[in-house]
Amino acid sequence: MCRVKNWVCTHPVLFALIFFAFYFSGFFLLEHFITQPTYLIGCALDELIPFNEWFIFPYGAWFVLIPWALITLLLYDRENYFYLCGVMFSGMALCLVLYALFPNGVDLRPEQIASDNIAASLVHIIWAVDTSTNVCPSIHVSTTVAIFLAVQRSRIWKRRRLVVGTCGILTVLICMATVFLKQHSVIDVMCGIALSMALHLVFRGMGNRQEQMVCELSKN
Repeated sequence: MCRVKNWVCTHPVLFALIFFAFYFSGFFLLEHFITQPTYLIGCALDELIPFNEWFIFPYGAWFVLIPWALITLLLYDRENYFYLCGVMFSGMALCLVLYALFPNGVDLRPEQIASDNIAASLVHIIWAVDTSTNVCPSIHVSTTVAIFLAVQRSRIWKRRRLVVGTCGILTVLICMATVFLKQHSVIDVMCGIALSMALHLVFRGMGNRQEQMVCELSKN
């Protein structure tokens, strides 16, 4: 176990790349094999939320937010880089396990999008790649919340509250986007938030330990 920790500390980039290779392989395998969910997720609140294709832009910001957070923390705050890896990667892996054990999905998407604009075209692309299966907990939400927690506690932005505030607003918008685009139920969102908050309690001291290990290794 110590050798694994030492390797992770000294190869943080390769560790992340290996994880993402594992994650995407697992995710697309589940998308391929689980086409009919056993459990349909939904609640009355979902019916009150209208579809809005313009939320595709905050939804798509997620794909930029992840590399921005990982690269920035890796370069300037290694302590919170390991914290983010712990919370985010564990959450993503646990979601895959839950999807495999309890195949779930939603039936919320409209049959057709009335509007004909660039936002609607982008939604069609997302829907083609990301089906309405494997949704609870929401990985989109859990990873976004993990990033916000890492940004909020990082020393980089202690005196740059604008960055923290902007990240907080973006976090809310991304979570909202998942339900306004009918990608997820409100239940998926709440489970995604709960997952990251629970993992935060597990990993909140991890960054300090990993940073100390890196310092000790660098002296040898």
